[in-house]
Amino acid sequence: MVAVRYVEPYTDEWLTQPAFYLLQVVETLGVDVVDWWAGPFDPREATLRMVDGNALVWDEESGWRLGRLIAGERGLRSVLTDVRYLGGGLLPRPDRVPEALADARRGIGGSTAFRPCYRSYRHRRDGFDMALSEYVLSSAGAMAPVRM
Repeated sequence: MVAVRYVEPYTDEWLTQPAFYLLQVVETLGVDVVDWWAGPFDPREATLRMVDGNALVWDEESGWRLGRLIAGERGLRSVLTDVRYLGGGLLPRPDRVPEALADARRGIGGSTAFRPCYRSYRHRRDGFDMALSEYVLSSAGAMAPVRM
């Protein structure tokens, strides 16, 4: 029997929890990602700056979105134009993100210009942090993320 352990909101552990998922996505996208950084929280957000000048932004309410990066830097919300949401939920498997990204670039598949809202960052203990913890556990023993 495995005990369920909740991560307390706003702790360092909670703030860095998405990084393990994001690192796997960055590794999967490979050379297409020039840089990545964490944004603010409420909701937790991260930006992947792409080699083509676009950016992929992830947040814990609407998942991944693609757009042209207008403004963005560590700790601040990224501003995009011509946004397409990738679809596939909040945490599509990292190996599925490249295909969803290709669909969004072509404007097909599960991508949409309309923002989905899968959850609110205000919902605690809704299972989302448990899903994120799977990526933390799968990265156990790996080097901790340093770009947060």
